[in-house]
Amino acid sequence: MFKQIAMKKIQILALLMLLLAACNRQTTFTPNAMPVAQRPIPRVEKMPNHPKPYAWKDWKQTTIDFDKYVFDLNKKGEHLPLVWLDKAGRNFPETTFGMYTAIGDVRMGPAVNNGENHEALGAMGAVLSAALVGIDKRKQDGNNYVGMLRNYFNRDNGWNVIMNFTNKGAHIGGGYGNDFWYEVHNNVLFYCVADLYPEEKDFENIQRTIADQFYRSDSVMGSNYSYSFFDFKNMKPGTSHIPTQEDVAGGYAFVLYSAWVKFGDEKYLRAAKNAMNVLYNQKENRFYEAMMPVAAYVGARMNEEVGTTYDIQRFLDWTFDGTAVGREGWGVLADNWNGYDVSGLAGSTVHNGGYGFLMNTFDLMMPMAAMVRYDQRYARAVGKWALNASNAARFCYPYEMPDSLQAIPKLKAVTGKVIAYEGVIKESVYPEFKGISPFAQGDGPLWHPGMPQETMFSVYGSGHVGLFGGTLQKTDVPEILQIDCRATDFYRRDEAYPTYLYYNPYNTVKAVEINLGSQKVDVYDTVSRTILKRDVSGNLRVDVPMDGARVLVLIPAGKKYVVEKGVLKAGGVVVDYRY
Repeated sequence: MFKQIAMKKIQILALLMLLLAACNRQTTFTPNAMPVAQRPIPRVEKMPNHPKPYAWKDWKQTTIDFDKYVFDLNKKGEHLPLVWLDKAGRNFPETTFGMYTAIGDVRMGPAVNNGENHEALGAMGAVLSAALVGIDKRKQDGNNYVGMLRNYFNRDNGWNVIMNFTNKGAHIGGGYGNDFWYEVHNNVLFYCVADLYPEEKDFENIQRTIADQFYRSDSVMGSNYSYSFFDFKNMKPGTSHIPTQEDVAGGYAFVLYSAWVKFGDEKYLRAAKNAMNVLYNQKENRFYEAMMPVAAYVGARMNEEVGTTYDIQRFLDWTFDGTAVGREGWGVLADNWNGYDVSGLAGSTVHNGGYGFLMNTFDLMMPMAAMVRYDQRYARAVGKWALNASNAARFCYPYEMPDSLQAIPKLKAVTGKVIAYEGVIKESVYPEFKGISPFAQGDGPLWHPGMPQETMFSVYGSGHVGLFGGTLQKTDVPEILQIDCRATDFYRRDEAYPTYLYYNPYNTVKAVEINLGSQKVDVYDTVSRTILKRDVSGNLRVDVPMDGARVLVLIPAGKKYVVEKGVLKAGGVVVDYRY
């Protein structure tokens, strides 16, 4: 009997040892996949590793300062305040807000057209920017600026999507309702805001209606997105003097895929795939404004989450290389103008030698940073672009450029150091500035007779600053940035751990200090596919290879690692989609 009891004890002890060994094997999991070879974006390869003149601009603080300056309804001074309250009650019987497109824009304001002339493109960007740096726009000086965005949902005119104005008939100078990208871009921005504020009144119903409108219009267009605009009331596409804008299919895919994640209706996924296929099958570069890079991000996600097989290099090359037709030369600058590296700015590569726009550059960060979570083969390319873009974008700000290289330096005080020129051009479109290069300017004075000089300063473009402010931080090594890959990864299907991209432009290895926080984590690099450190907290120095990148995922210590169908998970959460 005693012998039997002893044998059982031995068996129990052996079982416990096996269980302990199994647990130990899980917590000391050692990745054995090969490092990820980096895929270049040829246009980015033409950009410098060390853009000059280089200076770090604190984009998060700039976002905070922009919000404080622009949304002060009691601000005093010429052309101030820059926002006003619109009580027309268009689409919803409530007060909304207007924001000037440019400082001194005579087409707008509380006294013009019952206060209804204001653009969603500026309002959506400013509210999204604030949210990305932690400002709650629902409770600001007694105003709910998030909820006020409802009024851009044009239900009174039967379109039932977000439009660039609360009243289609109140637009300022045409091009709204017959220029495809305005509707698509604004609905993309609204979907981003709604993901950050999912409990906001009416937002879910509006999102569902937008998705249904996009689904119906995708069904109408089928395999042909070659249109200048789409009439969402009558469900009819059309063409005009404005070039056809096939790249809006990328925005369609974003809205429809996001709707599928949110609502689970398979018809949205089918339509998202159709939109992606239409753009993917284009025989030439049809980049028009801002949606081509969104297609790269959505394609990367769909490849990993629903098994599509898009080679997103096509979308990235079309975004960057400046070979667009229709809107000739649209892409990303890779150039130096009289000692100023303007590489990374998005816009025209051919207009007057090149014209980089601030808003387009900010907006490019949204898909590029998030894309790396799903396809780390582009980590180095994205990091190098971001370094150049974040440096060149500051040249649009009047206090960052010599007075001799900007249009109205004597008037820059009105910007509050947070409103920038619309962009930087190689040779100014204004004859009085001919021969000055590079040159910071705006198009405002060209929009309407009698526009003041101050309309050179772009409020709407500057308002998208949070797409940099919410993603970019400096490190203790100059020119090595920390890029948050989760910040603009909207409508994630699953939970995600903190994920940061670091690019080292130097020809030597650099050790970067990273703040891991107070909770212990494992630090996994999706590029080298190694766990760099286990069970650590506080500050950690991590080597970043020369002219290389790391994408670090901070995994709570003690999580169980498993590999399922080529995906590495920790604690049931994906940490590497391409393992």
